[in-house]
Amino acid sequence: MKAVVLTGIRKMQLTEIPEPVISSDKDVKIKLKTIGVCGSDIHYYSEGKIGSQVVDYPFRVGHECSGEIAEIGAAVDNVKVGDLVVVDPSVHCGSCDQCLAGRPHTCRNNKFLGCPGQIEGCLSEFIVMPSFTCFPVTGKLNAIQAALIEPLTIGVYAVNLAAIKNKNTTVAIFGAGPIGLSILMKLKADMVADVGMIEPLDYRLIKAGDIGASWQINPGEEEVEEEVKNRNELLLDVVFEASGEQEAVNNAIKILKPGGKLVLVGIPPEAQYVFNMDLMRRKELTLINVRRQNHCVQEAIDLVTSGAVDVEKMVTHEFNLEETPVAFDMVEGYKFGTVKAMINL
Repeated sequence: MKAVVLTGIRKMQLTEIPEPVISSDKDVKIKLKTIGVCGSDIHYYSEGKIGSQVVDYPFRVGHECSGEIAEIGAAVDNVKVGDLVVVDPSVHCGSCDQCLAGRPHTCRNNKFLGCPGQIEGCLSEFIVMPSFTCFPVTGKLNAIQAALIEPLTIGVYAVNLAAIKNKNTTVAIFGAGPIGLSILMKLKADMVADVGMIEPLDYRLIKAGDIGASWQINPGEEEVEEEVKNRNELLLDVVFEASGEQEAVNNAIKILKPGGKLVLVGIPPEAQYVFNMDLMRRKELTLINVRRQNHCVQEAIDLVTSGAVDVEKMVTHEFNLEETPVAFDMVEGYKFGTVKAMINL
């Protein structure tokens, strides 16, 4: 089968590799239909690592995907051949303390699609996954919508963790990439009225406005704290950091009101942040870390099928498998107004 592999920093190669085979009676073989290019894929592309997860070349990335079931193991009963499925890229063991506590996303033995040292990614024509990772959506979603469920689940989970009870809660999001926009979509579906977007790229601010952001700030042109105070004198209740930038964290702490919540969703390039603990302590801010998603796949599917979320609004570019290197170069360099790039097979 055809596959695209990383061979070095900013180096990708289209190659032929053997098709995967089912090795467990609970596995399924999936013919990929659409693959989304994620920010974490770009970290591996441009830096060769995310924190301690270092690429051993050649390696195939990719974890946002949809596909049709091509073959099923003897014990599979949740999907059938021909089904279009959403693929949850996280494979948990089901028996460790974290899984038994209802936290499969922090499974001690977790293996993740497209993560170095775990599972080769989905930039290929076929993959094999355990059947429990597959959610059938035939007749409900198209292939692009189905592939976008994975990033949407992260936005859904982040908002759920923030536990916003009041629709009048004041909120800001740093970063209008796919994850920031997914957070925005979930907040708007929850009818949260006052949601602002803070983003240095004007074309992404426009996209956020189209999706429903109440206000936008470009931190390269405006002073964030001053602009927020002009809109909300008492500052904000919740801030989602989805950019992975230290400056965003600095500003988030400044614009949160006492008792506010800072939700960290972005991945910092250097795997660490520095916090102004004097200001955080005086405000008694709550810090919430987001680890991928937990039990949010079906909720994300329901949000899209109900029409509450139009997840395709974030898509700006589509490519075929052979054009994958072009897609990665565009996403990494924020070229040609790229927000979300999809690779169709």
